[in-house]
Amino acid sequence: MAMLQHIQKWSATHHPRWLVVLRVALGLCLFAKGIVFISNTVLLEQLLGNASMGGNPGWLFMVITGANLLGGFMLIVGLMTRLVALLEIPILVGAIIFINAQKQGFAVGSELGLAILVLLLLIFFLIEGGGPLSLDNYFHKNKASGSQGTTFP
Repeated sequence: MAMLQHIQKWSATHHPRWLVVLRVALGLCLFAKGIVFISNTVLLEQLLGNASMGGNPGWLFMVITGANLLGGFMLIVGLMTRLVALLEIPILVGAIIFINAQKQGFAVGSELGLAILVLLLLIFFLIEGGGPLSLDNYFHKNKASGSQGTTFP
């Protein structure tokens, strides 16, 4: 627990504001990929079918699409950034191992480079957090300032 608090303190003092643009771009990339999967379900079904996974990967389609849409949105606004990054990492590792690696690596039309970049950014934001311009920071500051006086009718 002390290690997590130490990482959060370090992150709060060493988070340049331009990293917010990077976090939002990462979120937009994941969200856009989720939209691509929804609009072209055949593409994802082909990718999952060619990934040599046994059984019916139909449930996996829903998980991947939902995680990209919800996770992308949450990264854009900076809500639960570390948790979202932690949940997205296995999806990207699976994409790199099962799908992109089978397309001859960095060949034309392969998204292996983009997948590796997104994976590295997710690992970075898992450590760094949402930063000063995020809902994580907003809720943390308001909790610390004491919202005990708030009453609802």
